[in-house]
Amino acid sequence: MFQNLIKYTLILFFVVFNDVCYSKSNNISREIKTGADNFEIYIPLLKGKKVGIVTNQTGVLSNKTHLVDFLLDQKINVQTIFAPEHGFRGTADAGELVVDGKDLTTGISIISLYGDNKKPKPAQLDGIEVMVFDLQDVGARFYTYISSLHYVMEACAENGIPLIILDRPNPNGTIIDGPLLEKEFTSFVGMHPIPLLHGMTIGEYGKMINGQNWLKNAAQCKLTVIPCVNYNRKMEYNIPIKPSPNLPNDQSINLYASLCFFEGTNVSVGRGTEKQFQIYGSPFLSSKIYDYRFTPKPNFGAKEPMHNGKECFGEDLATYPKLHKLELRWLIKAYQNTSDKTNFFNAFFTKLAGTKKLQTQIEKGVSENKIRESWQKDLTSFKKMRTKYLIY
Repeated sequence: MFQNLIKYTLILFFVVFNDVCYSKSNNISREIKTGADNFEIYIPLLKGKKVGIVTNQTGVLSNKTHLVDFLLDQKINVQTIFAPEHGFRGTADAGELVVDGKDLTTGISIISLYGDNKKPKPAQLDGIEVMVFDLQDVGARFYTYISSLHYVMEACAENGIPLIILDRPNPNGTIIDGPLLEKEFTSFVGMHPIPLLHGMTIGEYGKMINGQNWLKNAAQCKLTVIPCVNYNRKMEYNIPIKPSPNLPNDQSINLYASLCFFEGTNVSVGRGTEKQFQIYGSPFLSSKIYDYRFTPKPNFGAKEPMHNGKECFGEDLATYPKLHKLELRWLIKAYQNTSDKTNFFNAFFTKLAGTKKLQTQIEKGVSENKIRESWQKDLTSFKKMRTKYLIY
């Protein structure tokens, strides 16, 4: 009997061992729990406190319950909701003014962190004892949720308020690519000297902001990151709720960083269509070279889309294979084939690129490989620096 017990124990061990090895080799895991679902850790930190929350429509638990509703059910005293670009419900266009108000469901006051009030003012933080930050980022420098994180951390540091980040996976978490932002081109679409794709979760990024002393006067935010469970950055992660109006699916999120360069040109990225950030085109590209065509019209994601009502010629990338790097081919091709190169770029392009060099390189006809080579020294330094802040 004892020998049989040993036998069955060994069999069970090898079954479990092989299952674990198979799971790792095939990138299979138990269901990922986001920081919001890791509530056993953060609820005790909020009990009996007056709480502020920075969140939007992406701040949900796995059962689709919104974080605000969940906290209220847990008898947490939520004082104020702070909303980033696109607003608390995530319905505002890119760049659209988001105004203060009240959440119709809960009656809680909403303060916009977009427009003239990007950083919470002391009066807006009055009485708040702890701040919670829960936004779904997409891993790109110019996606402004990490800029909002910077200002929230700075305000919390200056007002002695601890900040809790509920972490979420980065759907582009394996990609570290693009030019580093140069200090002179700092803006709300690029606040830190990082590459265009940074390969970090928003919790890791918060640790880096603190650790690199990027806050004003090198202030330190008292930061707690509630980590994801059963997650590593090599895993595929499908965002359950679109993070902003013009990122409707996983394909658009993967193509976003590469196509967003066009926002600094006269080329549309499909705003005003059903394929935002999955197509590109303009009336100034030739139908002899580009056989795909579309006509932008006002819709839920763009009230006044670029080239509204005009036929655009370009490419449909909706079924393009998943990218594992920043892609420049479409930008270079469009520039080379536009009918008026003098009007191709606008001033916003340099802010998006974080450097003047990229536009100059494209205008001079530098090859994509040579452009990419010019990033490598900075990328190597960044990769080494970021290792200090990684959680997964």
